[in-house]
Amino acid sequence: MLSVRSLVGEVFLLRLATAVLLVAAALVALAVQARRDGVPDARNRAHVTAQTFANSLDIVALNSPNPTAALRSEAGRKVTGVDAVMYRSDRATLAHSEPHHVEKPVMGPYAETAGDKPFIRQLPALFGGAAAALLVVAGGAVLVSRRLRRLTHGLGPVGMTRIYDHHEAVLHAVREGVLIIGGNGRLLLANDEARRLLDLPADAERRHVTDLGLGEDLAELLASDGAITDEVHLAAGRLLAVSKRMAPHGPVGSAVTLRDTTELWALSGRVEAERERLKLLYDAGLRIGTTLDVKRTAEELAEVAVPRFADVVTVELLDVVLHGEDSPGAATGVTEMRRTAVAGLDTDDLLYPVGELIRFVPGHPVSAAMDSSRPVLVRDLRSSDDWRAQHAERAQRVLDHGIHSLIVVPLRARGVVLGMVEFWRAGGSASFEDEDVSFAEELAARAAVCIDNAHRYTREHTMAVTLQNSLLPRRLPEQQALEAAYRYLPAQAGVGGDWFDVIPLSGTRVALVVGDVVGHGLHAAATMGRLRTAVLNFAGLDMPTEELLGRLDELVAQIDAEEEAAAEDGKGMITGATCQYAVYDPISGRLVLATAGHPGPAVIHPDGTVDFPQLPVSPPLGLGAGLPVESAELTLPEGSRLVLFTDGLIEERDRDLDVGLETLRDALAGPDRTPEATCAAVMEAMLPDRPRDDIALLVARTHRLGSEHVAEWDVPRDPAAVAPVRTACARRLTEWGLEQVAFTAELILSELITNAIRYGTEPIGVRLLRTVLTNGSNGGTLILEVSDGSSTSPRLRRAKATDEGGRGLFLVAQFTERWGTRYTHTGKVIWTELPLPDGTAPQAEELGEILLSQWGDIAL
Repeated sequence: MLSVRSLVGEVFLLRLATAVLLVAAALVALAVQARRDGVPDARNRAHVTAQTFANSLDIVALNSPNPTAALRSEAGRKVTGVDAVMYRSDRATLAHSEPHHVEKPVMGPYAETAGDKPFIRQLPALFGGAAAALLVVAGGAVLVSRRLRRLTHGLGPVGMTRIYDHHEAVLHAVREGVLIIGGNGRLLLANDEARRLLDLPADAERRHVTDLGLGEDLAELLASDGAITDEVHLAAGRLLAVSKRMAPHGPVGSAVTLRDTTELWALSGRVEAERERLKLLYDAGLRIGTTLDVKRTAEELAEVAVPRFADVVTVELLDVVLHGEDSPGAATGVTEMRRTAVAGLDTDDLLYPVGELIRFVPGHPVSAAMDSSRPVLVRDLRSSDDWRAQHAERAQRVLDHGIHSLIVVPLRARGVVLGMVEFWRAGGSASFEDEDVSFAEELAARAAVCIDNAHRYTREHTMAVTLQNSLLPRRLPEQQALEAAYRYLPAQAGVGGDWFDVIPLSGTRVALVVGDVVGHGLHAAATMGRLRTAVLNFAGLDMPTEELLGRLDELVAQIDAEEEAAAEDGKGMITGATCQYAVYDPISGRLVLATAGHPGPAVIHPDGTVDFPQLPVSPPLGLGAGLPVESAELTLPEGSRLVLFTDGLIEERDRDLDVGLETLRDALAGPDRTPEATCAAVMEAMLPDRPRDDIALLVARTHRLGSEHVAEWDVPRDPAAVAPVRTACARRLTEWGLEQVAFTAELILSELITNAIRYGTEPIGVRLLRTVLTNGSNGGTLILEVSDGSSTSPRLRRAKATDEGGRGLFLVAQFTERWGTRYTHTGKVIWTELPLPDGTAPQAEELGEILLSQWGDIAL
């Protein structure tokens, strides 16, 4: 306390110096005063002496010419009893106890004394002592003031007062603990709030922070040299946010502030929980409904809620929702639902498995939620008898597993209940509370919208698939020219407008068709059906390939015009479509094909090499604007494989078209494979995980019809030539072992050759074709063809009873399975098909009945 380095010590030294000076001045004053008291005594003695001398006989000596000599005598001293020194006014010594001082001059105010003026010798001492004391006091005050300003950093009394007031407010009024810790780790100051928060003892100040009974971590933190900000520590049962700052100078080591964050942490915990729930809802919006599959959407709902909201989630949906059927409307009384998704379980025997149809008993939380269309909260499953009533044994297993709380929420969309979602909590998770119900409702509502969208899509997709399946070929027809296989895969986005076809034509020829309607859904499927039907009809007319696509282009343009006229805004949906049409003749091995905006085919030669022939490409259907379609002609060796496909097989967003073609080439190349094996290899190599477009693939291996199955004759335009040709044909049929149909064939040939000679022009020819079923059975077809150079086509008509002619084609139609007219570059061909013996061709004994049925009894 009295150290010279402290302000108190310096003030003490200043006061001590002042007291010493005052004591010294007092002593001097006393000495002077003592001397002052001797002067009056001397004066009195002088007066006495003077009176003595005045009354003595020797007084005259003073007026004598030599008073000194007179006064030098001892008589005066003896008379007066005073050893006196006498001076004259001229400061000359008249008498002195020492003889040698007589008549010597002296210094002093003897004149003033002689004039009766006092001589005060004590005033200078007094004034000097006072001045010295003032100087010491003033200098000490200046030094103390400078020291005080240095210690207070220039603050004056007003500033010091304000600082003190603030100090009191901060330390004792704020709700924040303050600790001042010295550089040696001892507590210098603690305010009331700090004492309360840390539960400090009364004598905490001046003690080391490690001796205050604080936690080890907090004590080490307070004693350390590092600065921290809002570091949370547990002390005296409270969560304290501790901030520490090091003092820049002085004996103070650091200043520490303490804030009680116990309630704040509880509040922040609730805020964090709400934030986490909002984030969960956001994530649910991103993760639920990524596909338009009802089952997958239910699985996404279960997966997103585990474990962030519940430990186990189960979802049950109505069967009509899963199957894409119409919604049942109000679901009151419905107790059967099928478990669709489960998440959070590591065992399958605890709850009902996925796919099982569950019939919930009345009173069960699911039944109650279905009846009321409101959520049902079961805080404690052990106390729920209604829940146990569903299956007591299974319920006990659930409880033994640790599941203890349940929320059942209806999945509602557009006012219709689609199913239920159950949120379960198990183990150490807190039981569900009322505030959890509202969140579960929000989560279920978002999922219900996605499930409803998937349900509606499933319904429309089912309708489109049904329509498409009814429009696509159910199976490939029997024919002799090709061995064919196919693959069709709809896009993930929905049913599209891709189609394919294998169409048998006359003369053992086969047409191969692949087409693509732009877009997806019912409109694309319906348009595809219209185009496929048109192709079938046009192919039945034996149109050339380029003419058929030209007709199809006109049809698409007509459809677009109808769509535009029917649209209310005048902007109808444009039908974009492409098509490739090819005709293969197994007799010559020629392939004639034309394409309208469609990728060209691939040809796999017998040696395994793959070629993409360059073909003339016309605009897509509907955009031809009357331009003619060009065709190309190829000759394929027997055993070649022709591959037709839609663009969905080779085009992808992340794959270039050339890359797709090269990948297809690699998949097709190699040793000889069946069409079915070729399709499998191509789909394995080319099929994307989630195709964005339909894929149609058609692979056909070519066959040749050998000369042993073909017979041809040229016929002169002479009625007499009919009999020789008919005889030659009968002979060939005998060689083929077809005697049973020889009579019918002769009858048909006679009629057709006679008509060609009578109504046609040269050249006239006859051709017989025998085909055998590819499955190796004894059946087959006999094809009879008569060609001529005219372009007129005969018409089938019923002759009147009095007509002599007009019954020839009618008889031909009765005796054959099919017949028709095919136009060529040189004229036309009338063709007929007769089924071979195990078919349904009429036998010879039946021909009479057929002929006689043409005339009635009156006519006969």
